[in-house]
Amino acid sequence: MASLNVGNLGEYLREQRRNAQLSLRQLADAAGVSNPYLSQIERGLRKPSAEVLQQVAKALRISAETLYVRAGILDEKERDELETRAVILADPSINERQKQVLLQIYESFRKENGFVTSSYADETSSYADDGTASYADDTAPAPSQNGARGAADTSADGSRTADGDDAEPSS
Repeated sequence: MASLNVGNLGEYLREQRRNAQLSLRQLADAAGVSNPYLSQIERGLRKPSAEVLQQVAKALRISAETLYVRAGILDEKERDELETRAVILADPSINERQKQVLLQIYESFRKENGFVTSSYADETSSYADDGTASYADDTAPAPSQNGARGAADTSADGSRTADGDDAEPSS
């Protein structure tokens, strides 16, 4: 059987599997695919679907986007955008609203610099982990003169907080 030009993906998967100290059978079981099928992917004989790559990435605890790029499903620019979004969404030190504001600012800078949001990023980032909708394209609140709207709220006494809660007035 001729190689489908996915050897780079297969070599990378084999390397990641070995780094994780997993046998082919262990990874196949963890990813929910057959041992022979995974072997064929590693040898460059089969081109897996995005769903299979996602399962393998989850089992290896690596970025699915990296596998998508190596398989030719996603280009590197889209991967970089998705990884940036993923890092923002995964940050436990900021709340969901702040994450959405950061994503809005990120998008506005991308547009300003002539980059178009990938349709894949739009699909995967349209909802935050808690199910709240994020703003896409022109529906996002416009930035104010002092920064992004929503990044800080002003309470009745004029104090500003990052999360919208009223702060104690300073004396």
